Amino acid sequence: MKLYDYTRAPNPRRVRIFMAEKGIEIPLEAVDLGTEAQFDEDFARRNPFRTVPLLELDDGTHISESMAICRYLEALNPEPPLFGSTPLEQARVEMWSRRAELTGLLHAADVVRNSIAFFADKSLPGVQGGSPQIEALIERGKAGLDRFFRAFDQQLADNEFVAGDHYSVADITTQVTIEFAGWRKIGIPEECQNLARWYQQVSARPSAKA
Repeated sequence: MKLYDYTRAPNPRRVRIFMAEKGIEIPLEAVDLGTEAQFDEDFARRNPFRTVPLLELDDGTHISESMAICRYLEALNPEPPLFGSTPLEQARVEMWSRRAELTGLLHAADVVRNSIAFFADKSLPGVQGGSPQIEALIERGKAGLDRFFRAFDQQLADNEFVAGDHYSVADITTQVTIEFAGWRKIGIPEECQNLARWYQQVSARPSAKA
């Protein structure tokens, strides 16, 4: 088993944190997105979407998309349960993980991919040219992130972790979203003290070093 990885990208980081929380060790192979190695023929054959992370199994099967990889690893290594234990916990984790991704991570991606010169003409992941940056998406992304920060601050007013009493993949996605927004110096608003408390707490976990 092998994980194709790029240390700076947010989605591979989600998988690495998940693996660290589980105590799973999988060999990593770097795919340098900075030199567009994801478009090399050898990698594109493994993943035609040309994105990381990508998990390669011993029989040559490939699984892409960070949460699909995490679900596969969860099935193989159920403890500790990071997708929830009971049906209600699983639903809450899924709900908040999706909210973190859709209302946070995607908005951070809009800001990053439409404001950094490196992404000029390639603002869509896995696309080599032909996708120009759209300036309006920067401000829309910033507005979306502000809504994300405040909604998750409210959720954390009465919960130790994003989806309730237990650490889960919802926390991983939320943490990575905040880090990704930081690429453009967009931080947690000063008044969002619940979110700031939580972020300090999860950042102190050993898995944060993954």
